[in-house]
Amino acid sequence: MSGKRGNGEGSIGRRKNGGWMAQYVVHTAEGRKRRSLYGNTRAEVATKLATALSDREGGLVFDAGRLILGKYLDRWLVDSVRDTVRLTTYQGYERIVRRHIKPTLAPVKLKNLTPTHVRGLYRERLESGLAPRMVQLIHTTLHKALKQAVADGLIPRNVTETVKAPQVSRKEFTPLSVGESKRLIEAAKGDRFEAIYLLAVSTGMRQGELLGLKWEDVDLERGTLQVRRTLSTANGKGFTFGVPKTAKSRRSIKLPAVALSSLKHHRKAQLEERVALSGLYSDQGLVFPSRTGTPVYRQDLITRSFKPLLQRAGLPDIRFHDLRHTCATLLLLKGVHAKYVQELLGHATISITLDTYSHVLPGMGDAASGAMDEALG
Repeated sequence: MSGKRGNGEGSIGRRKNGGWMAQYVVHTAEGRKRRSLYGNTRAEVATKLATALSDREGGLVFDAGRLILGKYLDRWLVDSVRDTVRLTTYQGYERIVRRHIKPTLAPVKLKNLTPTHVRGLYRERLESGLAPRMVQLIHTTLHKALKQAVADGLIPRNVTETVKAPQVSRKEFTPLSVGESKRLIEAAKGDRFEAIYLLAVSTGMRQGELLGLKWEDVDLERGTLQVRRTLSTANGKGFTFGVPKTAKSRRSIKLPAVALSSLKHHRKAQLEERVALSGLYSDQGLVFPSRTGTPVYRQDLITRSFKPLLQRAGLPDIRFHDLRHTCATLLLLKGVHAKYVQELLGHATISITLDTYSHVLPGMGDAASGAMDEALG
């Protein structure tokens, strides 16, 4: 090897096969490592070396080495995701990595991952019957993970940048009509969770917000409640209370008379239940606990209470979250201003409210054209 430079500047020399090679040192988490670059001419190698040294000085040390994508994703979930997002968000990322990315791409070396690998993954998932929306979530997850790898200097580029995720049509939801909402409420009378369904329809609260609601958040005299937390299930192994989805989700709600009345009856029934169970009741202050006072698993509420309720009411097999959509739709159809609906539901911006619900209001266009005719006629 010839052409040595100053300490840390690397060296360039001729190889036995006639080509050229440059060597330089980088500092990694495992210590000092020597890197080699190859080319057909000295000028070519010198250019590569200059780029590598510039990257090194800028903190861009591409040191993925033998690290495979599966191992990197595991590390990313623990180091970069787990303690930085809500539990349910972390669980979503972990589930996508485990079920959809690792089975196909886990053995691929991180530094060797190409756009072709990524496109193949998306095509494979779509052909297996996975919905485009889920493939789009796979894209989002992989993009975030590789973006972190670039920021950490493990790879020079994020290969998902050149790959298009499948297009997703507007997310469909099934709000109940006025008549169906009344049937639901009528069928819920006497149900242990009657009040939760009234609150869901009349306030648009999310399921996690309802199950995380505590009596300290409720003022029965003033008829208000505060949304301060949400209940999450840790993969079926316990519960955790977290902050609501966004800053706007932490909100105050004025209760409709029907919801307030239902809550008062619910409070009385819960106190009687606690007395009957005596020492077996674990009071955690929850508005909607299990019979022993502990938090309710979200899926248990669905399978043991909500789905049977829909059947009793003769209603379509909708999601619990569709009760939130029902609340917004009923209010907008009654002419309630979208800004109020945004505040009630805790949407981050009014554009979310309008984008989500404008298409379920076919009369809006007629109202607009009628207003213009009146103004100009």
